[in-house]
Amino acid sequence: MRFFTMLGLVAVFIVTTAVSAFDLTLTTPAGQDREDAVVRQAVVVPEVSAGAAVTVRGLAGGPVVGQLLVPGIDLDVSAVGAAPGGSVVRELCFVAPSLAGGETVALTVDLGATRQPAPTDFAWVDAGPTRIDLRLGGQPVLGYHRTPYDKNDHMETNKVFHHVYDPGDPSRLLTNGLGAKQYPHHRGVMYGFNKTTYTAADGTEKTVDTWHLPVARQVDAGTVRQEAGPVAGRHVVQIYWYGEGDAMIGVEYRQVTAYRVSEGWLIDWASDLHALEYTVRLDGDPQHAGFHFRANPQVADENAEQTYYLRTDGAGLPNETRNWDGNHQDFKNYPWLAMCFLLDGQRYTVAYLDNSKNPKEARYSERNYGRFGSYFEYTLQPYEALLTRYRLAVRRGELTVDQASALSADFEQPATGG
Repeated sequence: MRFFTMLGLVAVFIVTTAVSAFDLTLTTPAGQDREDAVVRQAVVVPEVSAGAAVTVRGLAGGPVVGQLLVPGIDLDVSAVGAAPGGSVVRELCFVAPSLAGGETVALTVDLGATRQPAPTDFAWVDAGPTRIDLRLGGQPVLGYHRTPYDKNDHMETNKVFHHVYDPGDPSRLLTNGLGAKQYPHHRGVMYGFNKTTYTAADGTEKTVDTWHLPVARQVDAGTVRQEAGPVAGRHVVQIYWYGEGDAMIGVEYRQVTAYRVSEGWLIDWASDLHALEYTVRLDGDPQHAGFHFRANPQVADENAEQTYYLRTDGAGLPNETRNWDGNHQDFKNYPWLAMCFLLDGQRYTVAYLDNSKNPKEARYSERNYGRFGSYFEYTLQPYEALLTRYRLAVRRGELTVDQASALSADFEQPATGG
């Protein structure tokens, strides 16, 4: 499995009989101030403190709550090395309300007694065999739909996906799901490629569609782990990718993390897709491949002409879209793209943040009815793994170019230590 660094910090531990603490030196890259900056760091902590209450001191504005998690699939833990006896490697996570570009801050992280879940925390709630929800203080944030595959009901059970809920109204879904009249294969936050080519057992090449999934399927194979606390809720699920019949062509570990921030949700999405004994090529087109967000079908039914896109060169006009194709090949490799749509009289913006570590070219697609994202081409050699990372910033209201750029900078070049 391959990893890359999200954040590197210097950690020095001070252990007493009652509490553990360590110092962090945090530096924000120059050029961009940040708000609600997500900080993630691999650290070694005493095993008895792996579930400790965490307080981070030294930030402007006062202390903030932190959280310890099992290191994410997208976090480089090599810098901390192996944990000595009586210790474990954990991921420290906290959200800094504000960080000035170019500043260096000396922090102290206190580890208290084992933390007990609180009603205001994130929590995973099992909603039966077909869905599990992530909630924050009882309010739904995400819903993972994992309906068991039924070959007699292929089109309704051929894809797993995540729903996203309104940050301000717990009864409102922001995403499209099962039963939609228009493009029913568009489901929430989704990942697939309409031209997926693999070598079959008989040595022949076969191309299947893992986007529409008329024959292929993506099947939930269980939850690897799930965690929740005051800062974040995260789960890692295993997903089997099938080609024709029962030919398994890949195993994906999909990690989804939601953070508590002042404006809506920040959702990190990471996929570690493993080829098996055969080469797998991922390909397609911007409309039918890659990582995409699809808005609630009401956007398409009632308000498509009110949708507009915010790009690095400014806000587009309502109902105006751009798409990479043979005649417009410059709509690619954007660090971010944001969609603003109208639902029940309320404006929402979803900022889609790419990462330079993802394969390129990243070719983008926009649709006024609320589906947008990008795709790439990539060939997985036998037993190779492909790690991809994206972030969605979901909020009520609108964004400016400066705000979207700051969100992108925090994802692409987070605060680092030295």
